[in-house]
Amino acid sequence: MLQRLLNQQDKLSALWQQLHLGQVGVEVHPSCLIKEQVKAKLGSANGARGQIQLAQQVQLEQGVLLHAWGGRITISENVFIGPYTVIYGHGGVTIGKDSLIAMHCRILSSNHTIPDRSRRIRWESDVHLPTTIGEDVWLGAGVTVLGGVTIGNGCVVGAGAVVTKDLPPYSIAVGVPVKIVRTRA
Repeated sequence: MLQRLLNQQDKLSALWQQLHLGQVGVEVHPSCLIKEQVKAKLGSANGARGQIQLAQQVQLEQGVLLHAWGGRITISENVFIGPYTVIYGHGGVTIGKDSLIAMHCRILSSNHTIPDRSRRIRWESDVHLPTTIGEDVWLGAGVTVLGGVTIGNGCVVGAGAVVTKDLPPYSIAVGVPVKIVRTRA
């Protein structure tokens, strides 16, 4: 009986989170499971409003941050995103279906320019760099994916890695910066 009550509480909490995200303009499929403290901001850039789209069966764990900053974040079917992951969508982020993003990952889609000393870095515009994560990808805990990177279908990226370059499909990669150590059989 207690377990049934807890399950109902989880379902009500997930529904509340879906409604909250919907109120800020996030497109949320009704089958998504959204945990507590998930935050989303669409933002705007160059007169365009940001977009965030969550397909069916997406699961966002506690503390996930989705900030489009006027860009677009698209998360495909059956994607799991672990606790306290941050996704910045300035330049566009796409995550393919059936992917697993572990806790504390960071996925970026822009960078700053480095001006000469006469100008402040903060004054410079962001450089938009679309980031694509393929289908059936596993990012281990604490992985950082930099803007402009494409991670091919079926890749596995080891915990703590920093992905600075494209990874071909079915690569297994580790390290800072990331290096391919083998290919999935």
